[in-house]
Amino acid sequence: MKPKQIPGVPIQKKGGFHDSENTRPCTDMDADLKFDILKQRFFSINQWKSYAGGASADFRHFDSFGKPANRMPEKGDFIRIEIPGPANQKEGYDWVEIIYLSQRETGTSESYMMMCRPSKEPQKRNENIAHFYSAAATSNFMISKEGNTLKVGVYGRNERPNFNTGFSDKIRNFFIGIGGIFGFSKIHWKSLAEGLLKF
Repeated sequence: MKPKQIPGVPIQKKGGFHDSENTRPCTDMDADLKFDILKQRFFSINQWKSYAGGASADFRHFDSFGKPANRMPEKGDFIRIEIPGPANQKEGYDWVEIIYLSQRETGTSESYMMMCRPSKEPQKRNENIAHFYSAAATSNFMISKEGNTLKVGVYGRNERPNFNTGFSDKIRNFFIGIGGIFGFSKIHWKSLAEGLLKF
């Protein structure tokens, strides 16, 4: 299976990838209302776990200075991820930086995208990347309304284990990264995509 070609999503070059999507058809009368609710959920990063279900990772939104945030995400903000399973040896969290945000709108469609890349902890910029994937990977989150159909997609690209770290974290990152490459993370992202569209 080849990765989908999604406008704005980086080209797949090396490593694993996934395309996790869910759609929901709506009536003419409630498509706009439900898309407004979906936008609110999409930008409420601190609530993602409640939509994805109890076994999912926990996501926390931080500003560019590493302070907890409870607002619309901005480029340069961070997301702290606590995954089920073995924690890294730093503080037990994985981190990504929001490197790109976009909105597209036509007469019949509207979409929002947020691109994230594995990063260092925001207040420890001189350390190694605190994530099980290397800096080449991206996670691309997208919501859209095409006519009366709502869609949530999560697209992972160029996912390779992060070996630029301590020995125990190299082992952890290898097993988590390989698990993700072979599809275990797709189950998690599918749960988030489905949960965001449950009204």
